[in-house]
Amino acid sequence: MKETSQDIAFAKEVLEFEARAVQNLIRGIDDGFQQAVDLIFNCRGRVVVTGIGKAGIVGQKISATLASTGTPSYWLHPAEARHGDLGRVVKEDVVLALSNSGQTEVVLLLPHVKKIGAKVIAITGDKESTLALHSDVVLGIGKVEEPCHLGLAPSASSTAMLAIGDALALTVFKKKDLKKEDFAAYHPGGELGKKLLTVDMVMRAGEGNPVTSESTPVIKALEIMTNTRGRPGAVSIVDSSGRLCGFFTDGDLRRYLQKGRDFLNRPINEVMTKDPRTAKTGSLAADVYRVLREYKIDQLPVVDDKDVPVGLVDVQDLLDVGY
Repeated sequence: MKETSQDIAFAKEVLEFEARAVQNLIRGIDDGFQQAVDLIFNCRGRVVVTGIGKAGIVGQKISATLASTGTPSYWLHPAEARHGDLGRVVKEDVVLALSNSGQTEVVLLLPHVKKIGAKVIAITGDKESTLALHSDVVLGIGKVEEPCHLGLAPSASSTAMLAIGDALALTVFKKKDLKKEDFAAYHPGGELGKKLLTVDMVMRAGEGNPVTSESTPVIKALEIMTNTRGRPGAVSIVDSSGRLCGFFTDGDLRRYLQKGRDFLNRPINEVMTKDPRTAKTGSLAADVYRVLREYKIDQLPVVDDKDVPVGLVDVQDLLDVGY
């Protein structure tokens, strides 16, 4: 029991060390950080992230965060860079170099990066290091005390690097003023992608969206539904101004057929569902799916701000993307 309590106490101590390392970064957010944000925001190329060891692993995550929030980025191994991969770097790029000591193999890239003309942002614990002195902007994490009982294994310092990298990436993301649909475009898979999908991304549009006028005979409307790409099993009805005024589905057809066939030659506005439920362009697909389930319907017309039908969403379309 005593040994267990000692382990728990040490684990808490590790977390306290790392929390302090991140907390101490707040005081260091200054004009240099703003310069780094501006360099990345105005970058016409890509943000090339590099580092060796633990710093390199942290760099990979920062690069992934940049890319997933709308800033084109890739990670470059400093050793591979010296053996040909440096050819990926161009003048329009910004190189984000990570090294706690500022004296690792990363510094060997600096003369070549400078020759190419790319700007360099350093994340380092030593503002007097070779890396810092030859970078355009320096983001210092300060001298970070490691919780390792030998004081050697990078942990609090790598956490601080990751935190400052996240702050940098998310500040640029906020400055870009991207919307949810933009973010969704970078996350098409998994639960996150599902939550951010808009109905515009899954609806049937163009040739897959059957639309007809309110004076069209029912039999003709059925032909339109049948001949439409994907055979959606529904048709949107518009008035003389092109605005949605009704909706007719396979389910409506079955209900009317139980009463006879005379209705087939009547105008569809006599049998359509008037003022149907709709989905607005830009609506989250998750919200549309909830409506379909709540009202036990299979299709919804999608309309723009002027109530013009621009698409049709079928429950199958949503099931196909994981709902």
